[in-house]
Formats: sequence, structure tokens, C-alpha cells
Amino acid sequence: MSAGRIAFVIGGVVLAACTAAVLPYYRGPRTDHFDGRHFFNEEPFAEQQPSELARWQLSRHRGRWPDSAAIAGPAPPARVGGGELRVTMVNHATVLLQIDSLNILTDPVWSPKVGFEGQLGVRRHRPPGIPFDSLPRIDVVLISHDHYDHMDLPSLHRLQQRYHPRIITGLGNPGYLATQGVRGAEQLDWWQSTSLAGGVRVTAVPARHWSGRTLTDRYERLWEGFVIESAHDTVYFAGDTGWGRMYRELHARWSRFTLALLPVAPFRPRWYMARKHLSPNDAVRAAIETRSVMVIPIHWGTFELGDDGESEAVDTLRAAVLALPQRCRPRLSVLRNGEHVETAAAERDSLTLSTICLRAR
Repeated sequence: MSAGRIAFVIGGVVLAACTAAVLPYYRGPRTDHFDGRHFFNEEPFAEQQPSELARWQLSRHRGRWPDSAAIAGPAPPARVGGGELRVTMVNHATVLLQIDSLNILTDPVWSPKVGFEGQLGVRRHRPPGIPFDSLPRIDVVLISHDHYDHMDLPSLHRLQQRYHPRIITGLGNPGYLATQGVRGAEQLDWWQSTSLAGGVRVTAVPARHWSGRTLTDRYERLWEGFVIESAHDTVYFAGDTGWGRMYRELHARWSRFTLALLPVAPFRPRWYMARKHLSPNDAVRAAIETRSVMVIPIHWGTFELGDDGESEAVDTLRAAVLALPQRCRPRLSVLRNGEHVETAAAERDSLTLSTICLRAR
């Protein structure tokens, strides 16, 4: 285990000891994914044991992770309207989604490391694709769950101080954020929705994952993805998730997604990662299951969280898409930090994914 990871574990122990007695936990009625104190997945999995973590760490075969610069792209515009959709990859699961004159930021991370206070933990190999000071005004921040590589407190403090955006996240997270100085966040349960400006709507949807900031608060706050609906588009941001039946449920509620932002890493070693993380092949299955006509992979290329190399996940994803029959291939846009893609509504409306592709999974 590297020195950085050892420090991260030690820091977690110290943090757990200091915060276990004071952190609030969510209180609410029991549901099909909440037992009164802890949340759980629609399809529960066997909890990973310390012995499995030790087995992985003692037998690791790490891929290559070179440090590199972000792509020097143009600064994003102040707003995008007129039915256009513009997506800029910042890093990891941080995406700037510009849609119907709204600027939406997902899981914002600008810290040098993902860990305690952005200083202790796993370091980045590539800088954010948009410098913080080059961001347009941010209207909405979506936080999928409380893991350090998705809920980065220093970044949230900066965003709140500068832009005062609406912060939308899962049950229990606003209470935790308030103890850390990030106040006013809103919470949504799975399948709950809220309206944004300009007729845009966001719905929290299930993910197959887990939560926890310390060693003592696992499963105390909800994890989720989001579906963003506008006049022209339906965008699925998966956050972080493993494979589950929610993809069939998503298709039952939304006939297709214009765009799916799907995590593809870490996926090696598969025996350790499969329960809680999609592989590139799983992401292709998810795209087909949900009839997603455009796919942008996320959760890769910035932080080394598994044994797969820096670009191994997207290389595998490209190969998996190319292996499909032509009419079954979603439009794939692999964006490195700083790159963007933009399309007009008419172009997106022309994209289709044949239902026959379900048999080609």
C-alpha cells in the first residue's frame, strides 16, 4: 500500500474518532431502502470484508498512471440556450452541464487530493479541465453521495461563497454538510423530483453503491443518480454505481435518454470492484438498457482508485461499443479534462437506438 493510501486510512481513523459522537444522522420513516437508521440497496450485496481489502492490496497489479495536463479548451460560455446542450468534462465525476440557460455542476472536485480537507488522500494525476476562476455562474450543484471523490468540502465552500448555487443531494447529506459549514442543501429521496429554473426538472434515481465519510457512518446517508429533464433533453447522471435493476426501472419511466454520463472505473480487479462499480462493458449494457443515444464516460483518468490504468477504462469502452452492430452503437464521446461536446436539439432528435439492440447485449 502506498504512503498516500496509508495516510488516508490513518486520517480516516482519526477523523472517525473525532466525529462519531457529533455527526448527525438521517431520521425518517422506514422505506424499501431505509430501515430507520441505515440505507441499503435495492439489490443488497455481501459487504466486503477487511480480508478482501488486504488480499487486493497485497496482490495488486497496477496499470500505468502518467501525470499529464488538461486539454487547453476554450472557456465555457456564460449560458447556453436555444435548445443547445453543452457538456464540459472537468475531472472525475465533475461535469459542467449547460442546458436551457442553466449551468449545472455535478460532484464538484477541485482539490489536489480526494480525502480529508482536500489534502489527505489520493492525489490527482491531471488538473481540472476548467480552472475554478474560469467557471461561469453556477446555478445548481448535484451531489450523488458523500464519498470524498464526489463530495469535496473545499470545492463546495468555494462554490457557495462565490455563486450561492442550489445544492441538491440525497437524504441525510444536508445535515452532514451543515455541520461542515455548507448550509442550505436540499435533499431528495429516490424518485423524488424538484423543479429548477426555466422549466428544467431534476429527479433523484437509485444507484447501487454505498456511503460513508468515516469508519463509523457507513450507509447513514443516501447515494443516488439524477435525471435532468428540459424541453429538449433527458440527461442521466449516474454518479457512482454498480450494475442493477434500476436501469430497467429508468427505461420504464423515461423511454430514452438523450445523454448518459456513466462511470466506467475503477473496474479492476473485477472480483473486488463489481459489486459497487460499473465496468466499461457494464456501461455499454446500461446505455442499451436505457436507450441512451449519447454516452460520455465519467469517473476515470484523474484519480487512481483501482488497478486499471489511466485510460484503460475508456479504451475498453471504445472496443465494447465498436463490437456492437452499427445500428446498436450509442454515440460515444470520450472527453478528457477540459474537452467539451455541444449539439443542437435537431441533431440530437435525429439520433436513435434500435430496440433490437437489447438482444445484442
